Amino acid sequence: MRQPFAALLSLLLWTVVPAVSAATPPRLMLATRYEPGLQVADYWVSEKLDGVRGRWDGRALWTRGGNPVDAPAWFTRGWPAEPMDGELWIGRGRFEEVSGLVRAGAADAAAWRRVRFMVFDLPQAGGAFGGRVVRMRELTHAAGVPWLQPVPQRRLPDAAALEARLRAVVAAGGEGLMLHHGEARYRVGRSDRLLKLKPFDDAEARVVAHLPGQGKYAGMTGSLLVERADGMRFRLGSGLSDAQRAAPPPIGSHVTYRYSGLTVNGVPRFARFLRVRPELPPADPE
Repeated sequence: MRQPFAALLSLLLWTVVPAVSAATPPRLMLATRYEPGLQVADYWVSEKLDGVRGRWDGRALWTRGGNPVDAPAWFTRGWPAEPMDGELWIGRGRFEEVSGLVRAGAADAAAWRRVRFMVFDLPQAGGAFGGRVVRMRELTHAAGVPWLQPVPQRRLPDAAALEARLRAVVAAGGEGLMLHHGEARYRVGRSDRLLKLKPFDDAEARVVAHLPGQGKYAGMTGSLLVERADGMRFRLGSGLSDAQRAAPPPIGSHVTYRYSGLTVNGVPRFARFLRVRPELPPADPE
């Protein structure tokens, strides 16, 4: 009797964003995976924030998928006319909270007081990234808006210092690090001069079935059967909360999972559910 009720709850509690965006997705610079062996001292290093990526075009705020962010009018009042890439962020481990606010829009204006737009690049500023770091600090300081801030950037001398910084961020509840080459220009698409470093991989998959639980999860969802874009199917059980097992992400929705490499058959190793993905990222720009 609990499964039909859980399915009904899932429809009520989860909102899936339509596949068609309200606007053309912004053309963004995207990161590639960090590989050992580079000259760490050539890069600016920042924390990889667990929030909702946004693009301020000088007049309005958009998600990565091209949907408008209906923030309260006061939230963007006084922002510079210069386009900015950033992250709508509340704090470490609070992705679901900020994601829910973005989906709800300005309806809960008071809750937006917890949100910051953390600026990490200026797509039209030109020049090397080191110069853009200075410009970001100047722009956000001049705006005088407490919730508009630059992402803190630092230089580290070597791989040992980078590894120590990664351990500290992860131990404090962070996701990982971003490395941006000091001489990098802003370039749309995947860039080998913008890197992400995390202790695990993550990816998205589509929910195709709710598999029944056993033991203490009897009558609830034991795991999700998910499918990658290439058709590979596997189970996600670890990482689901009791509330998510009672009201699982609906079939057809997309979720983000973490894993540690692939098996010889290409199946993600130690796959663990992270979160529902309300909006899939668009295909990489050409």
